[in-house]
Amino acid sequence: MIVTGGKNVYGESIGILMLDTKFPRIPGDIGNALTFPFPVRYRKVSGATPARVVKEADPALIAPFIEAAKELEQEGVCAITTSCGFLAIFHKHLAQAVNIPVFSSSLLQLPLVAAMIGQDKKIGIMTASKPHLTPLHFQGVGAEGINKVIYGMEEQKEFTRVFIEGKEEMDVAKVEEEMVEVARTMIEENPDVGAIVFECTNMPPFRAAVQKAVQRPVFDIVTLTNYVYDSIKHCVK
Repeated sequence: MIVTGGKNVYGESIGILMLDTKFPRIPGDIGNALTFPFPVRYRKVSGATPARVVKEADPALIAPFIEAAKELEQEGVCAITTSCGFLAIFHKHLAQAVNIPVFSSSLLQLPLVAAMIGQDKKIGIMTASKPHLTPLHFQGVGAEGINKVIYGMEEQKEFTRVFIEGKEEMDVAKVEEEMVEVARTMIEENPDVGAIVFECTNMPPFRAAVQKAVQRPVFDIVTLTNYVYDSIKHCVK
């Protein structure tokens, strides 16, 4: 057997572009490497705070995200994702900038989930901030026209304090309670919701609790990352 070199580190097939944050990231969160049963490679984009990405959709961030994506590609990853679903608005810029697959947001799953549940069912989207999730985000990932309802966490105190305002301590039980409460409200008000998609990459640790509470399939950035990894794990870079 003959193998080739050319780089310093091997075996990290998935690269993850990280926002500039300091809040806790428990297993299940995309920013915790224990979330995955395979090695991942992280790259923080300095200055990419949740406020600039979520609230401002600051186009000045496109260039540093592209630069970081190119660095990950050069270091040998075979696909790239991010730590914020709101980066859907920049998806086409990132995908065009590199020569490997980019899946910037869990919202890329919307067309697939819609096809799975049929025209008579809605997709329930849970997001960090409903007021800031705009048609441009759905256009960015080719998900216009999806039959959906959107419920945000912006009125949930602990979730917002941690993941938007950057609190460095988290009451895990409280965040789970808030997630379940919002999901239950969604289903009570929209019993025709056939599946849920989490926009936010900090939500996956609470997927099991939401599934149990509302008895619906739940898709998120971790389900998407695992799916993509299976498609590229034998690539050699």
